[in-house]
Amino acid sequence: MLASIAGVIIVVGVALAAALASIFLPASAVGEDTAKIAAAGVFAGCYLALAIGKVPGLSIDRAGIALVGACLMVAAGILTPEEAYQAIDLDTITLLLGIMIVVANLRLSGFFALAAVSLMRRASRPFTLLAAIVAASGVFSAFLVNDAICLILSPLVLELTLGLKRKPAPYLIALAAASNVGSTATITGNPQNILIGGFSQLHYVKFAQTLAPIALAGLVLTILLITIIYWREFVNSERLPAPSPHIRVHRALAIRAVTATSIMILLFFAGQPPAKAAVVMGGLLLLTARLRSERIYAEIDWSLLLMFAGLFIIVAGAQHALLTPDTSAALARLHLDQIPVLSASTAVLSNLVSNVPAVLILRPFIEQLPHPDSAWLTLAMASTLAGNFTILGSIANLIVLQNAATHGIRIGFWEYFAVGAPLTVLTIAFGTLWLSL
Repeated sequence: MLASIAGVIIVVGVALAAALASIFLPASAVGEDTAKIAAAGVFAGCYLALAIGKVPGLSIDRAGIALVGACLMVAAGILTPEEAYQAIDLDTITLLLGIMIVVANLRLSGFFALAAVSLMRRASRPFTLLAAIVAASGVFSAFLVNDAICLILSPLVLELTLGLKRKPAPYLIALAAASNVGSTATITGNPQNILIGGFSQLHYVKFAQTLAPIALAGLVLTILLITIIYWREFVNSERLPAPSPHIRVHRALAIRAVTATSIMILLFFAGQPPAKAAVVMGGLLLLTARLRSERIYAEIDWSLLLMFAGLFIIVAGAQHALLTPDTSAALARLHLDQIPVLSASTAVLSNLVSNVPAVLILRPFIEQLPHPDSAWLTLAMASTLAGNFTILGSIANLIVLQNAATHGIRIGFWEYFAVGAPLTVLTIAFGTLWLSL
């Protein structure tokens, strides 16, 4: 960790020095090499900071890091303001915004709480409770962005397990792991799939037909692995009392939100552009006298949207300054057109810099491959499933574990790793085999 922090300080220092030289020195004195150093420094510094989640000595989050990096790319003259605007993929931002509005309506109406409790009331034993949590997390995450689902379900799972006097750790790990695995199934399952859907223009149905079987197999593996590792929790056959948490449901709002969500998903499968379908349904849900718009806006993760916009600009600047024909030729020799190679490379890179940045880094190389559709699907599969490898592998993991920590439940790095690492290896191996066949 100290080495990583030192690396961030050094790289950010070099980036700032080169960027400031580009800004304040005359254009004739700067030269192409200085611009390349500035681009490389800003790119490397931002991605190191994003991987760690902070800049030592500063109170800045990932969204702020991405925004500062984007500003430096423009300030150093690597991109013009117009090129920076064009680099932002508005379809991705719009799709995320629309789904966030839909999810906010579902949550505030009480639908998620009602659905989760109804499902878990049918879980009469610890094993069936585990299966119910995996099913709920995986299915909801497949369509409604896994980070949001973990944010909603983790307090419910905590309340239920503590109320039933069960050990919360295996059920919380199941929630996080299943959300990552389930989100593999569709374009709208997670932020990186949303990016890939926009870049690749793959049809929603084709994406789901190809990757949903991998997600289903992964959910089964999640249940089996957790049952084996926590066998003492599941070996007994004692019946569980029916959970009775206090939940509030606004019936009219819930019916309206579920109807809008169902129409949105049908529009996805019918071939409508996902961004259009999501933002239209989200906009229509704002037309209500029962729920103030401000409450919906408070549920939206504006910092995630800001981070995406900044990352688009950072990657575009690095690509503009650094992606020469020689670089492309050298990377072509890595054989990223082969599914096992691309799958392994994506998994490693996703755990170094996180999955969304990994997708943005690999995008220009995927676009040059002879069969990009297969490569995009491999990238979606591997970048998502790699998120289970460690606690830091995905935002969904951090959401669940931080929520647990606020209730005095500590799940350590190695406890999560004991489940996450083998699950990642097994699911990516299965996914690679499936896509290869």
